[in-house]
Amino acid sequence: MAKDLEIVSGNKVAQYESLFPQIVGLLEGEDDLIANMANVCAALKEQFKWFWVGFYIVKNKELVLGPFQGPVACTRIKIGKGVCGKAYESKSTIIVANVNVFPGHISCSSLSQSEIVIPLIENNQVWAVLDIDSEYLNQFNETDQIWLEKIISLIVR
Repeated sequence: MAKDLEIVSGNKVAQYESLFPQIVGLLEGEDDLIANMANVCAALKEQFKWFWVGFYIVKNKELVLGPFQGPVACTRIKIGKGVCGKAYESKSTIIVANVNVFPGHISCSSLSQSEIVIPLIENNQVWAVLDIDSEYLNQFNETDQIWLEKIISLIVR
């Protein structure tokens, strides 16, 4: 059952410390993958007011748009292309301070200026990625990486 989030201000760590147990509560007892992905997107977007938060799910060797919050997005991304495709390929989180200088960046919106992509891995295989865009440069750092990797670990197929 959904409930209102308690949105806090302050530094990123304080925000994540408040948000994490709330996400645990949202996902608790729910085994539907799409519902859980959707609630994670909504919670992150509400707390941090990022430009775009969403998942791409691996289907037939492509990343296909899944649950998201924000403006319309690219529907399909080829493996190895853009930040999402590179995170899939490397099986590691990628933080981009300025997407305008990232080789091969796929621009779904000209408003996006920085990005973080975290792969969801099971049995050494990437099955989805969490993609977050900001309209500000240098929005993401290691604090985001640590907490977002912890959050996606809550999403299991």
